[in-house]
Amino acid sequence: MLQSQIGPRLSEKTTCNISWDSITLGAYSTDASSYIVKPAAVAFPRNENDMIKILRFASRHKIPVTPRGGGTGLVGGALGRGIILDMRHFNTIRVGQGSVQVGSGVFKGELDRVLRKHGRFFGPNPSVGPFCTVGGMIGTNASGSHSLKYGSTIDNLIGVKIVTSKGDLVSLPSNNIIAKKVLKITGPEIQKQFPRITKNSCGYRIDKVTASSDTQKIIAGSEGTLGIIVSAKLRTITLSKRTVLIIVSYRTLKEAVADVPRILKIGPSSVEIIDHNIIRYIKTRLPRGARCLLFVEFDDNVTKKKTKAKHMLSDRMVTTTSDPKQIRQWWTYRNSALSYSLKSVSKQETVSSLIEDATVPVHRLPLLLDLVEYLTSKYPMRVITYGHAGNGNLHIRPILKKKDSHLLGKIAQEFFSGVISIGGSITGEHGDGLARSKFVKAQYGSEIYSRFRKVKQIFDPANTLNPGKIVT
Repeated sequence: MLQSQIGPRLSEKTTCNISWDSITLGAYSTDASSYIVKPAAVAFPRNENDMIKILRFASRHKIPVTPRGGGTGLVGGALGRGIILDMRHFNTIRVGQGSVQVGSGVFKGELDRVLRKHGRFFGPNPSVGPFCTVGGMIGTNASGSHSLKYGSTIDNLIGVKIVTSKGDLVSLPSNNIIAKKVLKITGPEIQKQFPRITKNSCGYRIDKVTASSDTQKIIAGSEGTLGIIVSAKLRTITLSKRTVLIIVSYRTLKEAVADVPRILKIGPSSVEIIDHNIIRYIKTRLPRGARCLLFVEFDDNVTKKKTKAKHMLSDRMVTTTSDPKQIRQWWTYRNSALSYSLKSVSKQETVSSLIEDATVPVHRLPLLLDLVEYLTSKYPMRVITYGHAGNGNLHIRPILKKKDSHLLGKIAQEFFSGVISIGGSITGEHGDGLARSKFVKAQYGSEIYSRFRKVKQIFDPANTLNPGKIVT
């Protein structure tokens, strides 16, 4: 079937809105990454029946289908040449006891607002939280600044309902047929072949599936390649009554990351880092020579932990606050790190998201910075660094002159090789997408990668669900 025929033909099969005009296709050709991929049509399903019809049509004609939430992804995971599924109409929220049942198209900001009324919250909190959707968070196994204490999406996913490429509705973990097939691929030896880190969104997380009750976790981080998420059941947590935030300054990133293991022993809910490129946009007085800040937050046993932290960090502290308004302002600075980093790029330069999501064991963060230092000495680039120091997950964004952008492939090869050699993951929380999927095999090796192929075969044997992502 010709690309130009897909939209008109699909509109005959379902009553939901199908668009294929040039303006719509142009809008859905991009996300927050630097990639441009023009789809054939954009569908706006309103219910499960619409989804089933669309996927059966796509399967029959071997047309790729890619789900899309808020379009905030940094690696091109929501881009595809076939049918784009805009999931905005799957926006129901039902709050339960210790959990919430939520549609995949619900924006995290709306979920936060509803849960707050019940004195609850959902742990994972990406910096683009108000604008990303639950489906996107599950698809990339999103984390955020408080995953140190509350885990990534995979750790808070109780259940999920998907539509397969054949148009079948499947609920996990209750589907025993799927569970048996997946468990044949996993095994106790799997865990040893995955990096020992607290955040990982590279490949399929088969290491997290150790029993039939875990099979919903295979969908976390799968980027729409195994099934289109309709809804999910998520674990929620009681809001803390009191929080304290301590801002700590350092002259170098290495000094800061060297302190992180000590800080972790106190039990913070978050330890975040920003470099001098981000600091310069903070409108408050900082100590002379401050080139790096740590954000250290506590939300339980606050008085005791604050005392320990102040004793440990007294000579470096910028401020300590329990005032909710001040805390929100400081977190606004941290959550704006991505947009601040873009302001640091001139018209003659380009910034890449290719290597921006590495995670290593926390005690090896100095080695990660050594690797970056080596690459900046070898290649004509500078870097902006920020992220989740408490998890060993740094967002390292290389900036090159546009004329040198052809070097990115070589830089990525060396960087990823170095990250893997020190026990890390090339993807911590943003997904593999178009940027990193071709490096997944290098991360895990042929044996694990072959198991990923088997997982893909179980859910999507025709390879029509977001092809080219994860398993290429």
